[in-house]
Amino acid sequence: MGTGYGLSPPAGQLRTANRAKNGQAGTQAIVRRMVFGAILLILVQAGIGMAVNLYVTVPVHHPGAHPSDYLSGSFHSVVWAIAHGSVALAVHAALGLALAVMVISIAVRAAGLRRRTITAWSVLGGLFVIGAGFNGASFLDFNNNVSSLIMAVLAFAAVGCYAATLFLLDA
Repeated sequence: MGTGYGLSPPAGQLRTANRAKNGQAGTQAIVRRMVFGAILLILVQAGIGMAVNLYVTVPVHHPGAHPSDYLSGSFHSVVWAIAHGSVALAVHAALGLALAVMVISIAVRAAGLRRRTITAWSVLGGLFVIGAGFNGASFLDFNNNVSSLIMAVLAFAAVGCYAATLFLLDA
């Protein structure tokens, strides 16, 4: 209990406040490591994507090519890329799916920090990554170079968002 004079809070409140503060610091450290990992994985993805763009020819006719329904066609294209594409294409598609899961997790954990700017930058970075993934699927579907360009631009925009997130996490 406190002193009755308002000078110190009850001991139970102190322990609860310290646990909350330590939990927040732990979550922040986890988010920092995840964001750093996402930046590295995005850069690796961009490098693999450049190699795929230069050295891999995606066949004009494969499951999912030129779909009438974008989502189901893209699903079949990505499954085909992982199962039957070149090694570089398969790795690029599989890492892209893992990256999508990772950025969603980052956004959820960042929201748990209850710091709006960190949450906003994390969500925006995640949206850029997911947008890059949809453009990758579109490239598989229709083989238009503009989809590859948009994928790269969105990936680098995501790196910028996650760099801002790292900066704000240190503040």
